[in-house]
Amino acid sequence: MPKLKYLISSLAIKAGVTVAMKSDSDAVKSLLKTLWPVKIDMPFIRLGIEGDGGYALPDDLEGIKACFSPGVDDRATFEMELINRGIPCYMADATVDVNPVDHKDGHFIKKFLGVVNDDLFITSDTWIDENEPGDDDLLLQMDIEGAEWTTLLNISERNLKRFRIILLELHDMERLMDKHAFQIMSAVFSRLTEHFHVVHNHPNNYGGKVDTGEFEIPRALEMTLIRKDRAEAKGYATQFPHPLDQINAPHLPDVILPKYWRAD
Repeated sequence: MPKLKYLISSLAIKAGVTVAMKSDSDAVKSLLKTLWPVKIDMPFIRLGIEGDGGYALPDDLEGIKACFSPGVDDRATFEMELINRGIPCYMADATVDVNPVDHKDGHFIKKFLGVVNDDLFITSDTWIDENEPGDDDLLLQMDIEGAEWTTLLNISERNLKRFRIILLELHDMERLMDKHAFQIMSAVFSRLTEHFHVVHNHPNNYGGKVDTGEFEIPRALEMTLIRKDRAEAKGYATQFPHPLDQINAPHLPDVILPKYWRAD
């Protein structure tokens, strides 16, 4: 039987398909329930362009020292709106040749965020400590096409807790069904939910969803978190999509969080 399993795996890989051990269904179900957003006594605002590139977040920006925004592409409307509110933005993206923001408070490096420092990558801690040392509150907006999982595990506890608000685009969520990927992804969520409330969670309809037979899992999520000392959870959110949500891909149907993710 082991020889047959290895043969099937080899043939699948040669065909461009990976084969993985399946995650424990109860563990996946428990994790999904932690991603259902809670309600807080704070209004929300939307910053950035309509559709892809705009984000819903709590209106709690006063006193935030700076925004760190890896993965900006060649447009940065969200960052420009923050700059117009007096919040400097630090941007990083090795796929972009020039600073997408023409403003003195828009700072850009042509690097990827990662777990080492070299000519192509910079770690979160190095980036933050070189530009905004201290203990002031910060904001994180991250869309780095799958590199978020290792990056969020790599950042120090000290700097992670400096973020008052975190906006994430989380990719490859269907990999939760892969036993080894689940270990990494669940560790990220455990880290985040220890210090932050999930207050918004909208699937990006560009990626669609995967039906595993047990679960429906949107392939990409746009998630907003707020540090727990800033707001108290008031039960679970009930309105989906959120009034400020917009479809990322207008030619595709919206993707809604499955109701069975709800924790209560």
